[in-house]
Amino acid sequence: MTSKQRAYLKSLASKENPIFQIGKAGLTPEITKALGEALEARELIKVRILKNCMDNPKEIAAVISERTQSQVVQVIGNIMIFYKESKTRKKIELPKNR
Repeated sequence: MTSKQRAYLKSLASKENPIFQIGKAGLTPEITKALGEALEARELIKVRILKNCMDNPKEIAAVISERTQSQVVQVIGNIMIFYKESKTRKKIELPKNR
C-alpha cells in the first residue's frame, strides 16, 4: 500500500465511528471472526481499544491484520483502522500507483 493510498483511506475513516470495541477480555476468536466479516462487508473498519484492555494497541493491530489478512492503515492511541479489499462487494477504489 502506498502512502497516497494510506492517506486516502485515513481520510475516509476519519468520518466513521468505531464499529468494534476490544475490552478486558482482549482479542477473542469471536471478535476476530466478526472483524473478518465486517471487513468483507465494509472493506474499511475502525476499532477502539477500551481503557480496561491491558494489551498494546500496536500488537493487537498486528494480530488482527495477520488473522484477517487485512492491512493496518493506522494506529493512533487506542484507535485502529483496517482495510481489506472485498472479494464480492468492492466499494472503495484506491488511488492508482505511479
